Parts: sequence; structure tokens; C-alpha cells
Amino acid sequence: MNASADIGLIGLAVMGENLILNMEGKGFTVACYNRTVSKVDEFINGRGKGKKIIGCHSIQELASVLKRPRIVMMMVKAGQPVDDLIEQLLPVLEDGDIIIDGGNSLFEDTIRRTKYVESKGKLYIGTGVSGGEEGALLGPSLMPGGSPAAWLHVKPIFQAIAAKLDDGTPCCDWVGEGGAGHYVKMTHNGIEYGDMQLICEAYHIMKEGLSMTPDQMHQVFKEWNEGELKSYLIEITADILAKKDEDGQPLVDKILDTAGQKGTGKWTVISSQELGIPITLIAEAVYSRCVSAMKDQRVDASRHFPRPDPRFPGNKQQWIQDIRNALYASKIISYTQGYMLMRAAAQHYGWNLNYGGIAQIWRGGCIIRSVFLGQIKKAFDRKPDLSCLLLDSFFNKAVRRCVRSWRKVVSTAQRKGIPVPALSTALAFYDAYRSAWLPANLLQAQRDYFGAHMYERVDRPRGQFFHTNWTGRGGTTASGTYTV
Repeated sequence: MNASADIGLIGLAVMGENLILNMEGKGFTVACYNRTVSKVDEFINGRGKGKKIIGCHSIQELASVLKRPRIVMMMVKAGQPVDDLIEQLLPVLEDGDIIIDGGNSLFEDTIRRTKYVESKGKLYIGTGVSGGEEGALLGPSLMPGGSPAAWLHVKPIFQAIAAKLDDGTPCCDWVGEGGAGHYVKMTHNGIEYGDMQLICEAYHIMKEGLSMTPDQMHQVFKEWNEGELKSYLIEITADILAKKDEDGQPLVDKILDTAGQKGTGKWTVISSQELGIPITLIAEAVYSRCVSAMKDQRVDASRHFPRPDPRFPGNKQQWIQDIRNALYASKIISYTQGYMLMRAAAQHYGWNLNYGGIAQIWRGGCIIRSVFLGQIKKAFDRKPDLSCLLLDSFFNKAVRRCVRSWRKVVSTAQRKGIPVPALSTALAFYDAYRSAWLPANLLQAQRDYFGAHMYERVDRPRGQFFHTNWTGRGGTTASGTYTV
């Protein structure tokens, strides 16, 4: 069969179909295959009819119609299905051919798969794809990593289908080796968890604390989307609050308050714990979803525990401004923690991440796209080795401008019994990070008391460790130093 396809794609769920249509619309010929072969024919005779799309009924046929080096993109469920498909692809590909995983795979799996596929003479890319169904069709944010030699061949396709900034810059660039692409996508999703939880807490305060209707909140979020909070998530929140059900009532009020999750937020938190990076806001966002899922228990508990009057006193318009400031400052903390995590991962795994470039990749197409990311790009342009966003002049001034409102909102919500775990932990992190002294000296004394774990002293050079026989019965043997 004539080799005429520029790329092959396996997996015809909505994301796969939309990516194919996107690629075809940018001038590429695409071959497609699906394990349930009938879906291939349905797609070719439906959404793909009359387009430069080649339907294939086997993996062998897919390989036969691809130009060399062959590029095959997998859009299948993360986990074992990816490994199984790789095993099916390897025998029909040649040395130098490229396999791409476009699913939400765990970055550690991508590290392993990259090494394995390279050992077989092929190249491998694990890429984050963000933007949902619409992004896949119209222009996603793409975060590729893996075998560097593969990028030259994949770059023209990926940068053509990616979302574009106003100046035409594609929201896609090479992220790094091994699992770097999927790690950056995982961190993106963790920040997404945090952003969504912060918005929900702002909504909660306006709904219960200010007794605002969905229509009134729609107007607030619509206005916020015209300023420094302008983002995809603020935009869709405004749309959601305006949506009416068939009976004319706000649809949001009829949706059960139990949130789902697919695991990327949890992976982000697990990685942060392994690397020792306090992404407290993302962790609270993950746990908030867990609490929301305890619906029956929450309803029962509400009958046993009285709550204060939730109404916020004072001027409503001033409170709306304060909530906006608290949301903005907390958003800064969310990205601060996410970038701290990526920096630690880069050091641990030996990746050379371009942090300003990552912000640019996220500026369009993805779920967390916002004008805010432009300021992050500028921060890393000013100082490429910036260790923390809070130390950048723009973000330092922004947080200090918002902090009074932030404290006011958090403290009042707590007094009024409105849970604001993400807003609260963001403020706690800010206060801890800017503290030259924290009470961990007492904690180390406790650890040395019961476990002889040793401690450092303020009047001795760093790196010297000491143990005290606190009771007179413990002796002088120490168990070892602590791990920071």
C-alpha cells in the first residue's frame, strides 16, 4: 500500500477523533485505527467523510500507510492498555520510528516506556494534551517530552495543531527528556485542581455569606474575567452560573455537590511528598473533592452540629472586591507551589525545564490558560533561575496589595463556618514562607527526645548534629540525622 499518511492515530474516542480532524484541517493526511474496528468505519463515513483520513482495520495496515519515519500517536486509556499497545506496535515499526502517548499517563510510566522503546531502536514521546474536547479540535496546549531525537519529526505537526497566541506563537514546545512532558501535564492538572477549588470557595462565600443569586454571581465572574483574573476557568464559571434548566431555574443549583476526580491531582500530591515540596493548596483541593464525596455523612453531620449565621456583615460590594483579591493572591500561591514542584522534579530527574516556556505553553488552549501566565513568563524572562514566584517583583507587589483582603476573607469565613480550605492553606503557606523563624526547633527537640533523631544548633555551623540525653536515662547513642 502507498505510504501517504503523515501520522497515524490509535483510539477513536472523542479526543482522538478531534485531534485527527484538527491535524487534517492543518493539511496533514492522517491514518486511524481503533481496537473496535467498526468505530473506524463509523468515523470515516461520518465526521471524517471526504477528508484526508485513511481508515485502517489493523495495526499492520496502519504501519503500511505511514511515511517514514513512521509516527504513531496513541490516545488510549492510561495504564496497562498503553503497555499492551506498545507491544503490538513494536513488531510492525522500524528503527527510528516514533510512538507517542497522548493520554494522561503517570510520568514514571513514561520514563520507563521511553527507556524500553529506545532499547528496541525506536523513539518515544509522552505528551500532555490539555484543552478537553474543544481544545483537541480547535487547538490544544501540548507538552511533549521523551526521546529528544523524535521532536524534529513531530514538531511540524504538533506546532501546527496547537493553540496559538495573538502573535502566532504555538502553545507547544519541547519540554524535556523522559517523563518531563507528562510531569508538566500532571502539574498543570494539579494547579487546575487548585484553581477550581479556589473559584468554588469564592462562589461559596458569595452564595452563603453574601446571599447572592447565580445571576448576580454570573455578573461578578463576568466582570472578573475582564481584568487580572481573566482566564478560561473564570469564563466558564460565569457561563455556568447563567445557565438555566428547562424550568427556568439555575442549573447549578440542581447539580449534586459531590465532585469526581481521575487521579492526576493525587499523583501531583504524591510526587510532592516524595520530593519534599509543600504544595499544600493542591493537596487541599484534592482532599476537598474527597470530602465532597462523603455526601451522606455530611448530611447526617449537619443535623448534629449547629453552625453560625453564615452572612457576612458590611458592604456587599466591598466584600466582592475583597474576595477577588483573596482569590488572586491564592492563585499566585497555587502557581508558586506548582513551579517549586517542577523545579524540584527537574533537579531530581535531570530534566532541563524551561519554566518561562512552560508558562507560554499554558497561555492558550489548556484548561488553566489565563492572562496571569503572561506575568509568569515575564518573571522567568527577568530571572531564568527564579527559585520562587513570590520573590519576583510583580508577584511580590501583587500579594502585598491583596493580603489585607485575603486575611479579612479567610478569618470571616472561618468565624461564619464557611469552609475555605484552599484560601486558608494558601494564606498559611504565605505566612510560613515569609517567616524567618518557625517553631520546628521544638519539633526537632521532640524528635530527639523520643527517637534520638538529633538536631542542628543556631550557634554552630550548619551540618553539625547533636543529641541530648533529655531524661538522664537515654544515653548518648543517636539514631541518625533527619532528612530535610
